[in-house]
Amino acid sequence: MKNFKEKMRHKMLIIDSHIDIAHNAIEWDRDLLQNINQIRESEAGMPQKGRGLNLVNYEEQRKGEIGLFFVTVGCRIASMGKRFSGVRNQDIAYAKCRGELAYYRLMESKGVLRQIRDAKMLEQHLKEWEEDSASTPLGFVLTMEGADGIVSPDQVAEWWDEGLRIVSLCHYGVSSYSHGTQAPGGLTARGRPLLESLEKAGILLDLTHLAEKAFWEALDHYGGRVLATHNCCRVLCDHDRQFDDNQIKAIVERSGVIGVALDDWMLSPLWDHQAIDNTGITLETVVDHMDHICQLAGNCDHVGIGTDLDGGYGKEQAPSDMETIADLRKIPMILENRGYKTEDITKIMHGNWIQFLRTSWS
Repeated sequence: MKNFKEKMRHKMLIIDSHIDIAHNAIEWDRDLLQNINQIRESEAGMPQKGRGLNLVNYEEQRKGEIGLFFVTVGCRIASMGKRFSGVRNQDIAYAKCRGELAYYRLMESKGVLRQIRDAKMLEQHLKEWEEDSASTPLGFVLTMEGADGIVSPDQVAEWWDEGLRIVSLCHYGVSSYSHGTQAPGGLTARGRPLLESLEKAGILLDLTHLAEKAFWEALDHYGGRVLATHNCCRVLCDHDRQFDDNQIKAIVERSGVIGVALDDWMLSPLWDHQAIDNTGITLETVVDHMDHICQLAGNCDHVGIGTDLDGGYGKEQAPSDMETIADLRKIPMILENRGYKTEDITKIMHGNWIQFLRTSWS
């Protein structure tokens, strides 16, 4: 079999299971149709973290053959005495989520993006991408990060009709439905009714950001397919934002997939929030997390990529050997150098997410 140095002369589809496209466009006021240097130049001199250092736009996604990705809508309510910022109530969260959805609809009308809602659309998109990746619209699956934008379980059907296919219950702090990152606790009283509505609709449950108690309660009360769109391994970077080994094994047992995130503070204890120094954190570090999941699972069937790139940060908080998101193309060679077979590398880059969606939507 040809090795990856030969195979990478040809294009390989990459699937990214978490990217905040609309948030970047609307909240960060970025024209993602511009090239990467134009966006960076437009932000020169801005003092906020990540400004002028973005890694993501549509051109770079296409260069990297990232032909399918899971995009977000999301807005959290403020919680824990405003320790975690957000809006005042769910009505506002809902309206902001609808605004982000409107951005995706506009990009669809321009022929930039294409929403993937079911197995038939998935197969058609994969076929067209294989035949002509240069002109096929970039495909997206609609997800909601933190469920505050769902005002009540009765509203789940409305979101399903809009193509929402994956939901996480919370973000940082406490949502209307669950405790989340840095907020120990379980599901709220409203969490279980929402889980019932999500399961009935066929919306998949993203376990990312759940507090540990809430994680186990969600698994107990939701019988549908589960995944983690952007997570890393606590044994390699000790924080409640990452999964411990028992949580990883539970996702594997439920035939789920975990997208490994590329946010430096989730990847390595070397990351220093004060120094903003990513020296020593590279795509090799990302593969460390992938490899740990594979070792726990005993196979390569449960891990993928879920970058979370430009998720409130830029190059300064991403692996140091990345210039743009197109550098995800470096990962196959790293995996091959560690002894991974071509079949397993393909699973990690896109195959596991395709299989997960196929079986979930069958």
